[in-house]
Amino acid sequence: MTTAPGGTLTLAEDLTISRLGYGAMQLAGPGVFGPPRDRDEAVAVLREAVDLGVTHIDTADFYGPTITNELIREALHPYPSGLHIATKVGARRGDDGSWIHSLDPDDLVAQVHDNLDHLRLDVLDVVYLRLETRTAHGGMTDDSIAEQFGALAELRTQGLIRHLALSCASDAQLTEAQGIAPVVAVQNLYNLAERDDDAMVERTARENIAYVAIFPLGGFSPLQSETLNKVAADLGFSTQQVALAWLLQRSPTMTLIPGTSSRAHLRENMGAAEITLPANALRELDAIAAH
Repeated sequence: MTTAPGGTLTLAEDLTISRLGYGAMQLAGPGVFGPPRDRDEAVAVLREAVDLGVTHIDTADFYGPTITNELIREALHPYPSGLHIATKVGARRGDDGSWIHSLDPDDLVAQVHDNLDHLRLDVLDVVYLRLETRTAHGGMTDDSIAEQFGALAELRTQGLIRHLALSCASDAQLTEAQGIAPVVAVQNLYNLAERDDDAMVERTARENIAYVAIFPLGGFSPLQSETLNKVAADLGFSTQQVALAWLLQRSPTMTLIPGTSSRAHLRENMGAAEITLPANALRELDAIAAH
């Protein structure tokens, strides 16, 4: 493998990841449901990501469901040394593609075993507890997660999970989880335009916890900004590259998992790791969230 894009982040003695990783969600069909349009291209994207130095792949058994994990296994098993696969539990999919929150501790354990089976692993590097913590007004709740996180911590004690993490978590939930077992990463919504989670970005940096930005490019509604377009044009890069570069410079523990089902788009995303935004560009981009 080549040099890790964006440099690396060491979160534990046995966990050093590329700061610019790869999110496998878009490898499944429309709505993250069903098979990919082009299975051969999906496999090729995964292999090229590793060839480009990515050592951090993010997935979940409810993507597809099972589709992305099966693609990862097909493309990369036996897995190269140094590659870390992070997965999530806390949801299942209905036959109609609906998302079903599933945080019962017994089912969380079953979901961990599903991930192990479909990825063909004996132990999972990182498992996120995916929470449903949004209020009706879009804020975070502080519901206790002790029972759910405790079930995963027990699997960590048993040796089925190496490291634990949280997805869609509040500050209070991170604190509660840390009282049960170490947390190596928090995966929350954050990008150039959506910065409600600034305090968590700062906290994770202080505590050497990876902050993994969900939808770093705006997700299924791509980031749109005249300022972003102008800065990108002035610098000679794509808007996606500039948006990713801004995130990498936002925090030393910021970690990105942009997803794509295209090798050309993958290469474009990886190019963001080579960009250092000048101070004037940073000032212009920082002001976007204030508009």
